[in-house]
Parts: sequence; C-alpha cells; structure tokens
Amino acid sequence: MEKDKHDPKGLIRESYRIDGITEGECRSIFLDWALSLPDGQEVQEVLSALLDRYAAGNEDHPMTDVMRQGQVRMQAPRRRGGWRSRSRN
Repeated sequence: MEKDKHDPKGLIRESYRIDGITEGECRSIFLDWALSLPDGQEVQEVLSALLDRYAAGNEDHPMTDVMRQGQVRMQAPRRRGGWRSRSRN
C-alpha cells in the first residue's frame, strides 16, 4: 500500500471504515492524525484535500464533521486570556 502524504498513517481513511464510530472517537483519531503530520505541512490545505476525498457521500459521518470543525478552529486562533496575555513590565 502506498503512503498518502495527507494521511501518513491512514487514520482518516480507516475512521471512515469503522461502523458506528462516535464523534469522540473521531476527535481522538483526528488529534493523532494532526500530530503525525510532517513539519511544515499546511494543515488547511491537507484538510481540504481530505474533505474533497471523503466527505462526498459521507456528509453525516462524524469524521466529516470533526474535520470541518478543525478547518474553522484552525483558521481563527483564539486569544489567550488572563495573566498570559498581559505584558510584563
């Protein structure tokens, strides 16, 4: 089997093959997938490619939802609050 540059461990592909997989399980798989990406790989580009490949016909699959949420959250990083956001004088 040839390695997929967008899914090096085949985690996303396999998640779509698991009957009855839950959103929580998909989130765990997604995190493992994200941590396994090579340094410098553009996550938004990779997520778009994977959604193009898997979302059609799988709109109700929990991994499709998790990847779409990942796209939105990675585009808009949140500001840290509290003492970490204050400058130190």
